[in-house]
Amino acid sequence: MRAPIGDFDTAVPAPDCLDELTAPVADAVRHWTGAVPADRIVYVETDPQWADTAVFVEHYGHDLLDKSANCVVVAGRRGGETTLAACLVLSTTKVDVNGVVRRQLGARKASFAAMDTATNVTGMEYGGITPIGLPRDWPLLVDPAVVDLPYVLVGSGRRRGKLLVPGKAFAELPGAVVLDGLGV
Repeated sequence: MRAPIGDFDTAVPAPDCLDELTAPVADAVRHWTGAVPADRIVYVETDPQWADTAVFVEHYGHDLLDKSANCVVVAGRRGGETTLAACLVLSTTKVDVNGVVRRQLGARKASFAAMDTATNVTGMEYGGITPIGLPRDWPLLVDPAVVDLPYVLVGSGRRRGKLLVPGKAFAELPGAVVLDGLGV
């Protein structure tokens, strides 16, 4: 199959290649219930040495820069309690952690979660964290610009491979909140 965006040698509907995904991502695809059919989620094989956005778009197509999103794990703290959440914004923007995220989580302080925390709790590789397959009780904060795109390139749970996902599918994920001003 041809990928809906980008220039990739291999593109396969995600339900047909669950072995290429981390366990939480494969499980989420296997039990997909959104209005967007699971077979519209496409897995593309990529080289992990080109996983970071700037190098990635240089190799796979400059048009992907405006169609790529980053998923980051944040920690909001209030008193002795910490709330973990994920934020999904276009790769051309940054997450407003100390403003929008902090207020949405009701936290006194918010910051990016430590790499060990993010990878251990998600079961995904650093640099490949994706909103598909995150813990179901986490808030998933999504910038509306991501939801508005026909297809978005995101991580696959590993540094090798990416997912191409219809933008509107992210608004249907467990815990998703579409939040204006998230990406700045």
